[in-house]
This record gives sequence, C-alpha cells and structure tokens, in this order.
Amino acid sequence: MVGVFRRAMEIFLVGCLASWSYAAGFVRADHLEREADRKRALDGLAGRVIRQACERLGATFIKFGQVMSTRPDLFPPGTIAELRKLQDRLPPFPQATRRIEAAIGRPISDVFAELDETPLAAASVAQVHRGVLADGTVVAVKILRPDVRHNAARDGRLLTALAAAFERVSPGARHAEFSLHVAQFMHGILEQTDLRIEAAHQTRFRANFRKVKKVRFPKHFAELSGEHVLTMEFLEGRKIDEIPRAELPPDVPQRLRDVFLKMCFDDGFLHADLHPGNFVVQADGTLGIFDVGLAKLLSEQHLSHYIDFNRCLVMGDVADFMDHIRSFHAYVEGTVDWAELERDVARFSAEWRQRSTRDLEFGALIDEIFSIARRHGVRPVPEMTLMMVGLVTAEGIGKQLEPDVNSFQEVANYLLPVLARRDMLSPSVLAAAAALGARMEADRAAEEARAGA
Repeated sequence: MVGVFRRAMEIFLVGCLASWSYAAGFVRADHLEREADRKRALDGLAGRVIRQACERLGATFIKFGQVMSTRPDLFPPGTIAELRKLQDRLPPFPQATRRIEAAIGRPISDVFAELDETPLAAASVAQVHRGVLADGTVVAVKILRPDVRHNAARDGRLLTALAAAFERVSPGARHAEFSLHVAQFMHGILEQTDLRIEAAHQTRFRANFRKVKKVRFPKHFAELSGEHVLTMEFLEGRKIDEIPRAELPPDVPQRLRDVFLKMCFDDGFLHADLHPGNFVVQADGTLGIFDVGLAKLLSEQHLSHYIDFNRCLVMGDVADFMDHIRSFHAYVEGTVDWAELERDVARFSAEWRQRSTRDLEFGALIDEIFSIARRHGVRPVPEMTLMMVGLVTAEGIGKQLEPDVNSFQEVANYLLPVLARRDMLSPSVLAAAAALGARMEADRAAEEARAGA
C-alpha cells in the first residue's frame, strides 16, 4: 500500500509539473496571430508535455505513450508526432540469464551452447539475448523485465482512477469515454507482459503467410517458452531502415506493401507495433518480421466495416461517407449536427478529389477525416483504428523506401479484388471503380507527359 501511495504521489507531482509546462507554453502560443498557428503550436506542446512526463515516469508510461501515438482518432497530428518520438531503449537489467534459467526450468548449460550476457535490445517490457542451442540453432531469447507486469497493473489502476476522476469534472472527457480508452491502452500493455500471447501471434502470422514467398515470421520453441520467456529462431539480416536505398533489393518495397495490405484487408490480423526496426532483409531477400506482441484481430463484422471505410475513402462520395459514419462510428444521439458534419465532409471530398492521385497520401486523408470526426463528437470504434494506423504506417514505410510510389493507387488496386471476393461490388460501386480507374489513368498520362516535356 505504501508503494502504491508513493507511486500515486510521483504521478501527481509529475502531472503538476506537466500542467505548469503546458500553461507556460499556452501563454506563449496565445500571442500567435493566426488561429491555425496557435492550434498547431498547442497540439505540439501537448504532445511534448505528455512525452516528457512519460519519460520521467518510466517504463510503463513510455509504453503507454507509444500506444497513445497509435490513436489519431483521439489526438491531433501534432500531438501524435511528439508521442512517436518516445524511445524505450532502457538500460538492461542485470542477471537476465538467471531469469531465463528460472523461466525455462532448466540449467542454461543443458539447453544452450552459448547465451550472450549482453542483450541485443533492452526495451520497456523485455530485453532480447542472442543464444545458440545445443544442436547449433541460433535463437533470440526474449525475457520480461522483473516485476514489469506488477508495475504495469499498479500503474494501470492508478491511471484508470485518475481518468474516471477527470471524467467527473470534464464533460468533454466524459463524452469521449476517456477512462474506457485508458483501460484499453493498459490492456494492450498488459498483453505484452505475457509472452505466451506473443507466441500465439507468431503462430497465427506464420499460418497466414505460409503460402507467401520470401516473407518469414520466426517460429518459437514451445518447450523453451512461457509467460516470462520466449525462445524463437533468430532472423539474421539487416534492419530495413539501416539499408541504403541503392542496396535494397528492388522488390522489397512492393513486397512490404503487400504484406501490410494482406494483413489489413485479407486477414484482419495486424502487426500493431509497426516500425522499420521490426523488419529485416535477409541475404536472399526474404523479409523477416518479428516483435509481434502487440497485434489486433478484427471480427468478421469489423473487418467488413474497415473495408467499407477504405472503399469510401478510395471511391466513395459524400453520401457514402455519411452512411458509413452513421452506421459504423460511435456518437451520442442528439449531440451531432449532421448537416454541419455533411458540409465538412463535402468540403474535404471536393478538395482532395481535385488533386492528382499521385499527390494523395492516406495518412493525410485519414488524419483529416479523424479531425472532422473529433470536431463533431464522432469517432471510429477502437477495433478499426489500429487497422487504419497500420495502413498509414505501411504507407509511411513504403514512401521511405520508394518515395515516388503512388500509394493511393496501390491501395485502390489491392482493394478492388477484395471487394469482388466479398460480393461488395454493387452497380454504384462498379461505376465508382470505373471512374476511379479513368482518373488514375488520366493522372498517369499527365505524369508521363510532364516527364517527356
């Protein structure tokens, strides 16, 4: 009880410091003349204050901030950009090999020919050591930090209580169901403190991609894995963000995009901790994907909703968007000005449909849709948000590897066969698809004409 009280006081004091920092920054931003500049400055300030508070409060809060950074439905882009700067490269904890030995229930010497004392990586939840089994198999051994689950559960209870108190004094927080979102964040973090869940995710990803060439998820060794330890094959290779573009195999960017799109539109099961550090390119060009502790599985119903959202984004009109929002988003009856929302959607649709598809980015489109929804008290269900984030992340990594790719066209081309397989191509959708095809062909011809001029 004393430990809980001490931690609560620590959170309170850091919160007071964060509030003071935000207030000081608010005064400075208030002198900006343009409203857009003030909003942009305050969004970035909020993210920076939250990020610094998370860093001061340690591992659980760092992970909490990282999970928050995947929710553009709740936070504006400036806040998200700051939260994405959170790094969880923490100092390694000592005597990790003893914890591995205790977790597998066998002496290290009975299992490993080698086990490095120095970890390859040390993050907020676990650290990873390279080892060699007695039969010569090279493995990666992931071991949880001491007391990480206990600490995360304790911090989660405190955060949930603070969120509930905040809801009682803030109608906006109550309307946004702030405490529910905090509980969901903490659930995702707690799932990562049970490595049996990550092992199950590995198994599912391996099954989903068993017929896909040159894509590999590590297999784990069940007899050497459990709640606190995960022993898996070591994927040798170069991390994708460390390979000079000139040395990257030419088919890797397309293969990586196809992996993401398959997760999003075919499987409904997404690697939800997507960043370039979780991919390696092996010597034969195989794409190795790991660190799958945070993943999201959509129900069939939610997957259909997600596909319908992207259909609206790619080829829908204003009426399509409004039907989708009314059917598949959350809002409080009587609080939404639907006529004003429709006018905002119409302005958004008219603006981006005048632009070349080559200039469109899904990240910007989805950010704008979320921004409109937030202003009107409408939000997507959390189950779909991570999938949308996955698509945006895929686009970002793809642009990093292949800057000139038309990501809008890539998604559209992948989505059409998905709609056909799901019998979602009504006459109106077919007409919209034909119009989209003509638009993309015109954009391509204009691009070629400019290049030849």
